[in-house]
Amino acid sequence: MERKRSDCPCLPPGWKKEEVIRKSGLSAGKSDVYYYSPSGKKFRSKPQLARYLGNSIDLNSFDFRTGMMMANKLQRTKQRLRNEAINQSKGKLDLNTTLPIRQTASIFKQPVTKVTDHPNNKVRSELQRITEQPQQLFWEKRLQGLSACDIAEQIIKSMELPKGLQGIGPGHTNEALLSAIASALHTSSGPITGQLSAAVEKNPAVWLNIYQPLCRAFVVTDKDIRKQEERVHQVRKKLEEALMADELARAEEERHVDREQCDALG
Repeated sequence: MERKRSDCPCLPPGWKKEEVIRKSGLSAGKSDVYYYSPSGKKFRSKPQLARYLGNSIDLNSFDFRTGMMMANKLQRTKQRLRNEAINQSKGKLDLNTTLPIRQTASIFKQPVTKVTDHPNNKVRSELQRITEQPQQLFWEKRLQGLSACDIAEQIIKSMELPKGLQGIGPGHTNEALLSAIASALHTSSGPITGQLSAAVEKNPAVWLNIYQPLCRAFVVTDKDIRKQEERVHQVRKKLEEALMADELARAEEERHVDREQCDALG
């Protein structure tokens, strides 16, 4: 393994940053980053570093891999703190995971019963029908521009949908279609079939089924299921191999560090 150790100016004096480039295994060419305190204590992750330093230094905008303070992260951190302060001043933080579907009160006239005691009139009694509450169409567009991020605040790449899934509706995109399908799977207790009406292509605002995602009707065959099972099996196998190679590389690295420390102690 190739090791590069240097000073880290963003941390207190005496701290060192080490980058170890792997030369073997499936992860060859990738690098691991470690930090060493002035006393020689080794840190493998940002949470470890934050627990050790405590309140002596603010690591919210510290990038563990580069060892630098990131201006964009610092700005986002300040904005997040301002938002939290505003929310806390109003009450508890809003942790509601309800889908952003706007519902409004019914504006349609309700059936009524007219009663009169005139002997020549026939009284017709009609039970009041229960009308569904109107819902917003194409609410998935409200999710445009929003992306999920990992712990390092890097945008997670969106998954690829099968070619058989084709979106419909005004301004449809793959991201909107993914949001619609994920929401339908999360909230619906029935089968997900897509839009079954052929007229939805001509006038989606009239013929759209709000309980189905914004895509053309599709059918999942046994062949599709077997193909997906094979893909899952292959991905699990690759993950197992990668974890095993990583474990072996870390064990070798720890043995190398132990030998270096023994040689230093003489």
